[in-house]
Amino acid sequence: MHVCQSSVQPPRRNTLPARRWMLSRWLLALAMAVAAGHCSHARAARGAEPEGPPRWNILFIFADDWGRYASCYGGLDGRPSLNDVVQTPHIDRLAREGVLFRNAFVNSPSCTPCRSSLLSGRAFFNCGRGAVLHGAVWDESIPTFPLALRDAGYQIGKSFKVWSPGVPADAPFGKQRYAFEAAGHLSHHFSKSATALVDAGSTPTQARETILQEVRDNFAAFQSAVASDQPWLYFLGTGTTHRKWVRGSAKELWGIDPDRLQGKLPPFLPDVPVVREDVADYLGEVQAVDAYVGALYQQLEKTGQLERTLIVVSGDHGMPGVPAGKNNLYDHGVQVALVARVPGGVGNRIVDDFVSLPDLAPTFLTIGGAAVPEGLYGQSLLPQLTAPGGGQIDPRRTQVIAGRERHVAAARDGHLPYPCRALRTNDFLYIRNFAPDRWPLGNPEGAIGGDAPKHRSLTAETYAAFADMDAGPTKAWVITHAEDPQWSWVYRHAFGKRPAEELYDLRRDPYQIENVAGRPEYAASQAELSSRLLAELRQQGDPRLAEVVPFEHSPFTDPRDATSGRPAAAKAAATP
Repeated sequence: MHVCQSSVQPPRRNTLPARRWMLSRWLLALAMAVAAGHCSHARAARGAEPEGPPRWNILFIFADDWGRYASCYGGLDGRPSLNDVVQTPHIDRLAREGVLFRNAFVNSPSCTPCRSSLLSGRAFFNCGRGAVLHGAVWDESIPTFPLALRDAGYQIGKSFKVWSPGVPADAPFGKQRYAFEAAGHLSHHFSKSATALVDAGSTPTQARETILQEVRDNFAAFQSAVASDQPWLYFLGTGTTHRKWVRGSAKELWGIDPDRLQGKLPPFLPDVPVVREDVADYLGEVQAVDAYVGALYQQLEKTGQLERTLIVVSGDHGMPGVPAGKNNLYDHGVQVALVARVPGGVGNRIVDDFVSLPDLAPTFLTIGGAAVPEGLYGQSLLPQLTAPGGGQIDPRRTQVIAGRERHVAAARDGHLPYPCRALRTNDFLYIRNFAPDRWPLGNPEGAIGGDAPKHRSLTAETYAAFADMDAGPTKAWVITHAEDPQWSWVYRHAFGKRPAEELYDLRRDPYQIENVAGRPEYAASQAELSSRLLAELRQQGDPRLAEVVPFEHSPFTDPRDATSGRPAAAKAAATP
C-alpha cells in the first residue's frame, strides 16, 4: 500500500511544503552525519550538508505470510489480541532500540505481487506480469533495489525466498547468483524440521539450536564474502510462517498452550479448540522468525557490525488459511509488522504514519547512495527512521491503498482474477470490488452438500474448494460448519460473494465485519472515499481502470501456471 494523495493534490514529491522539506533535509543530513562519523553533534544540529549517503549495511528479514504479530504490538490497539500471547523478545529488542510502525501495510496481500512492489518500489499493478501470483514472469527492465545497491558497490546476498512463485525465481535479486544456503534449509520450515529432529532423538531445545546454528552459518558465509570496506545487503526470506506447519507444534516446540488464545481471537476466527490450536501453531512459527532475528543479531554483535547495520523486519501479508487473512483487503490480510533499528538512531519510538512496503525500496536506495527512479509509488521512510521522536512524523501520511488481481490460476472459471482495490484511513476502510459476480476466494467446488470435499481434503488440499485460501484446519472447520446457525455468518463473511462497494467504520467496527456501504448516514463518506480511491488509481496509472483491462486477458488469464508448466486447472495438494 502507499500513502495516497487527496484527489485535489498533485504527487507528493511536487507539493512538499517548504517547512516540511527543510525538516526532511535536516533529518537526512543528521542521519548521514551520524552514520558517517564525520560531523560533531553541533554541526549536525546546524543542518550541515552531509558528505554523502550513510551507506549502512542492511539486514532485511522478510517472512512469508507474517502479519502484524509480535509481542511489542501487544496493547497498541486497546483490545485483547494474539499479540498478548506470542513472545518475540528479539523483535521487541529491535523496537526498544529502534522504531515500531503502528500502521504498516502491504500493497497486495499475495506473495508475488507484494514482493514485486516491495523490490521495485512500484505499485503492484505497475509490475507487469509480476502483478499476479500464478503465471508471474519478471520483467527485467524494471529496476529493483537489491540490484541497484549491487551496482552502487554493495555486496548482496540472500537466503531462501525473495520473489516467487514466478519465473525466473528470485529474478529481482539476481536469481540464485547471490544465494547463501550451503549450511542448509532447515530454518525455512521450522516446525517440520524441528519435529523431524525431535523424532530422531533430539530434545526441542537441541533441535532449535541446530536450526539456529544453520541460520548463523548461512549468514556467516555471506559475511565472509564481503570485502572489509564494503557495505552489504543481506535478505533472509524465511518461509516458516507459510503453511503447512506441523499440527500441535506450538505446544510441543514452544510451550504455547492453545487455550491461552481464548478470548483473544478476532470474532471472524471461531474461538473453538481446532481453530485455537491452528492459530497457536502459526504463532509458534512467528516465534521461530523471532529466534532467527536473535541469531542474526548475535552474529552482528560477534563480528562488531551491529552499529553499522540497519535492521528491518517485516512480512508479505497476513495470516494464511483463515477468514479475512491472506488474499483479503481487510486489515487481517494487509496489515503487517514493521520494526527497524537504525544505526545511531533514537530508540523506543512508535510511529503512527501510514506506510507501505513499497516505501522500503526508495529508503534503501537513498541510504545506499543509489539513484532512485523517477515516479516510484513508494516514498522514502528515512524521515521516519531518523526522527527524534514518535507519533505522526509526516502529517500527510494518513491513508494507504491496496489491491489484488489473480492469485491461484485455477480458482475461477476462465482463470480469471478477483479484482479489487482498497483505501484505508484512520477511520474507514473502503473497498471497490470490480467483479462482484465472482467468488472472492475462488469457486466453491461443491463445498456444501452431498458433493462437498471431506474434512481431511479441505485440511490438506488447497484446490479442494475456494482455492485462494490455503488449506488448513481452520479453513476446513469453517466450511464444514457453514450450516451451523452459530457460525454460518463466518462462512459467508469468509467465502461469500461481496458487493461492488464495501465500507467499514473502524471507530465502531475495528474488525471490519459490518458493511455500512449504502446506508444514508454514510453516503457522504462513501462518495468521498470512492472519489479519492479512483483519483489515486488514475494518478498511478492502474491498468484496472483502462478501457481494455490487461488483467482480464492473456497472458494474465492463461490456463497454465507459468511457474511450473502444469495445467492450472489441475487439482493438487500443493499450497501456492
